[in-house]
Amino acid sequence: MTVSVEDQAGSTSTSGAGVEGAEQVLRPHAEDAFADELAALAAQDDRPRPARWRLSPWAVATYLLGGTLPDGTVITPKYVGPRRIVEVAVTTLATDRALLLLGVPGTAKTWVSEHLAAAVSGDSTLLVQGTAGTPEEAIRYGWNYAQLLAHGPSRDALVPSPVMRAMADGMTARVEELTRIPADVQDTLITILSEKTLPIPELGQEVQAVRGFNLIATANDRDRGVNDLSSALRRRFNTVVLPLPASVEAEVGIVSQRVEQLGRSLELPAAPDGIDEIRRVVTVFRELRDGVTADGRTKVKSPSGTLSTAEAISVVTNGLALSAHFGDGVLRPSDIAAGILGAVVRDPAADRVVWQEYLEAVVRERDGWKDFYRACREVSA
Repeated sequence: MTVSVEDQAGSTSTSGAGVEGAEQVLRPHAEDAFADELAALAAQDDRPRPARWRLSPWAVATYLLGGTLPDGTVITPKYVGPRRIVEVAVTTLATDRALLLLGVPGTAKTWVSEHLAAAVSGDSTLLVQGTAGTPEEAIRYGWNYAQLLAHGPSRDALVPSPVMRAMADGMTARVEELTRIPADVQDTLITILSEKTLPIPELGQEVQAVRGFNLIATANDRDRGVNDLSSALRRRFNTVVLPLPASVEAEVGIVSQRVEQLGRSLELPAAPDGIDEIRRVVTVFRELRDGVTADGRTKVKSPSGTLSTAEAISVVTNGLALSAHFGDGVLRPSDIAAGILGAVVRDPAADRVVWQEYLEAVVRERDGWKDFYRACREVSA
């Protein structure tokens, strides 16, 4: 017997702010923040759409990568990287295979996952956040214990998970940080992904996925405390690896774009000439990450942290706030020095030595970096 969970789940649109209230929310859902772009794409999208998709695969890829529509509407890029990666990810969602976005921290896995769900289903909120304490109920279903004790197992007592709701309504579910979830809980997904069904043995029923359902998971295997995926589960996914930005300029562009968006959200003034400090942060992070200077002449030690693009965005945003509230509004080396120190020195013993050696061997000798060197020395003292 198949049971629908529509009554329990209610509307599939759970983004509480809505389009009108998006400006009042600190971080609107993608479908709210970019509602105008999604509407413009839908209006001009005459290509075939898979069942229950809001846009065609071509339009979904355009939404992520950016472009200009025939009527002149500009679609801003949400992901800066190889086009083929996005095309493979979108195509996977149009099949019966789930999508696994794999990469080191800071490669925009969550960002891409959210925007894919927003473009495909119009709702990015059917989300399971993976942690070491994520229970099986978060993926399958739980119970309203007051109803359960009063009336026993019943449909009214069932609390559907986001995955169950996505299956019943033909939507896209998301599982973030899959490798953070304990291995036995991860394997709850095997039956869902292979059989496209979720048994409810307490009721002698099941939920069968309707057309349009799929699942996007994100994972990394570089952080501490991750749980490897079983081979059985990994086989249920098409894996797309999101790389780090290929060049300094590409990473500077990503950081600049996200800092501008975050600055508007936080109502921070635009920083004139901030691109120089952004490029400096990106250069430091890339050199320490790669273990060699940009010119390839000097080898440097790498710290224990990942020094990801996401961390560079955080450093620059924090520097922008410092310059706005405690400076003259111009992003300067003194505004970013403390943030860089905090990002690099995660292990106070080993990483501090790495940072000091980099300062003296590279930063001190680099033309035009004297102010940055002094600012870093000051916060490192």
